[in-house]
Amino acid sequence: MPNRDVAVLVGSLRKESFTRKIAKALVELAPAGLKLDFVEIGHLPLYNQDVDASPPEAWVSLRQQIKAVDAVLFVTPEYNRSVPGVLKNAIDIASRPYGQSAWDGKPGAIVSVSPGVIGGFGANHHLRQSLVFLNVPAMQQPEAYVGNVASLLDENGRLVNEGTREFLGKFMAAFADWIEKNGKR
Repeated sequence: MPNRDVAVLVGSLRKESFTRKIAKALVELAPAGLKLDFVEIGHLPLYNQDVDASPPEAWVSLRQQIKAVDAVLFVTPEYNRSVPGVLKNAIDIASRPYGQSAWDGKPGAIVSVSPGVIGGFGANHHLRQSLVFLNVPAMQQPEAYVGNVASLLDENGRLVNEGTREFLGKFMAAFADWIEKNGKR
């Protein structure tokens, strides 16, 4: 498998977020050939079409970062049965101006994270709706809903639950295959 660059977008800004801790575990569990880099989104000004003619540098940078990668991994908590506003804002920014979406054709995968038992099911599926419109082929199987996340991490925030580690390792291997099958050559 050739090397593939993957952008990792984390939908939580909290310094000690469970979501970022799971994202770091996913990076560690990625198979050889995947190079995962975090794309930070917390500093982005809110999307406003009125300024697309002269976009802020942060928007330009995000669009360039997404265009430069082969695939995208979204790791998100659930806020009110949807994705956090910061993640939706990043998605909107990189999808514009109309007809110039940086997301177009990039294979994607979603991992949702929650301290509750449902594992962010609502956020995961709500995000999938946006990705369909953006022409991001989102990996269907395996689905990844990480519930009861606090019980899966040690006091240093490292993933210690072996069953979850094994599952997420398989998820990342499947994502690597998904990228090869659906990525641009």
